[in-house]
Amino acid sequence: MSHPIPIAGDFLSLLAAHNATPFSGGNSERAPVQTQATTVFAFHYRDGVLMAGDRRATAGSVIVTDQVEKILQLDASSLLAIAGVPATAFEMAKVLQTSFEHYRRSQLQPLSLAAKVRALARLLRENLPMTIQGIGIVAPLFAGLDTSVTPHAPRIFFYDPLGAQFQAVGFAGSGSGAPAIRSILSFQERFATPPPSTMTRDEAVRFALRLLMVASEFDSATGGINLAAGTFATLMALESEGIIPIDGTRQAEILGS
Repeated sequence: MSHPIPIAGDFLSLLAAHNATPFSGGNSERAPVQTQATTVFAFHYRDGVLMAGDRRATAGSVIVTDQVEKILQLDASSLLAIAGVPATAFEMAKVLQTSFEHYRRSQLQPLSLAAKVRALARLLRENLPMTIQGIGIVAPLFAGLDTSVTPHAPRIFFYDPLGAQFQAVGFAGSGSGAPAIRSILSFQERFATPPPSTMTRDEAVRFALRLLMVASEFDSATGGINLAAGTFATLMALESEGIIPIDGTRQAEILGS
């Protein structure tokens, strides 16, 4: 049986041509209790985009761990924030990392932002059988640099579990703690000073940490910030020059200043 010839540089088409689609699922009468990762959000600040997530993963009412890395670097100019089932989300991240690198090496140029956004949407659509069964659901956020403008501008995109994609003008959130965080972001941008879009990077980091503190008070699945225990957020900034990780030590300095 012949297989369709994949488009040059398209790693996902290459997988499909060899019947190696990474996400598929059969029927299941009883789904296991799933590990869930929440909460993630992203917003524009003065010089870029800050993407943040708590570190808690839960399975039902059980806290599985407070050490999950929910903000993942896909390449030198794009970030993925995972909300939903970590096993599925981590696999999607690995496929995207390989896909972006495969294209860069085979075509001698990076994939465009629009193509990266579509690649993630395609993976979510391929995960549809698992989503319909109620297992393996992922509702991620994506941030990437738009290189079609000068200087390169960071953009935020959010998705539903079926793969529909939307560009966020100011901010986006996903996961069980996201409603509280989006409400505060909206209020801060419209009525308070300074609005997130005018904050410096340090101001944005401090604000993001406080957002997670508030969300953890209203949502048991959201892990907060615990200075004594050394529990911080996963934070990465995306600016025109690239990605800037903000580790726990820097978070403690900013929060205490």
